[in-house]
Amino acid sequence: MNLWPALWQERRQLGYNWPMRTSEIDMLIVPGWTNSGWDHWQSRWERHFKTARRIQQKDWDTPRLDDWVERIVEEVTKATRPVVLVAHSCGVSAVVHAAPRLMPSRLMGAFLVAPADLEGTDTWPAKEGGFTPLPMVPLPFSARLIGSSDDPHCSIERAQAFGAAWGADTSIIANAGHLNTASGHGPWPEGLLTFGLFLRSLGNVPGRA
Repeated sequence: MNLWPALWQERRQLGYNWPMRTSEIDMLIVPGWTNSGWDHWQSRWERHFKTARRIQQKDWDTPRLDDWVERIVEEVTKATRPVVLVAHSCGVSAVVHAAPRLMPSRLMGAFLVAPADLEGTDTWPAKEGGFTPLPMVPLPFSARLIGSSDDPHCSIERAQAFGAAWGADTSIIANAGHLNTASGHGPWPEGLLTFGLFLRSLGNVPGRA
């Protein structure tokens, strides 16, 4: 019997601080369109952390929203520890669409990197797969969003609008491209540090000792 969700919810209700570590969570990696390659920071994190695993999609090249959402829900549901999603690009869109079906007691939070503006000028296969329009409502779990000042797939204004609508703690990194391998983010030590701080924040209940 999986007691993690109940224990986590009980601690939050009682107002306990519980700084989390990667060994205490199920880190579910949610790549975007075409998947994340071997040298991508998501793939490196998956190899580095024993509790990390990738949510595999049936079709990475022709994304279909229903399929992608269903896989996210399946993996979160069967997790044995509190879940933190780590999403990139079109994977961020899938997480936001899946949010209403994800149990807050099981899902602690989502680390959302380089959201793709699928309603922008880019021609994404995901635009034909039902991913648009993106929900612009608060997420039912904690979220940290990281954008880039020169992301070719999402403007600063749109990234900030996403963060505000989703209730995510948002920051924009200068000149980081799409925060992928092509932009030099295979190794991404700053991202790892930010993720660690995000995990630590999930152990705190605002306004409680």
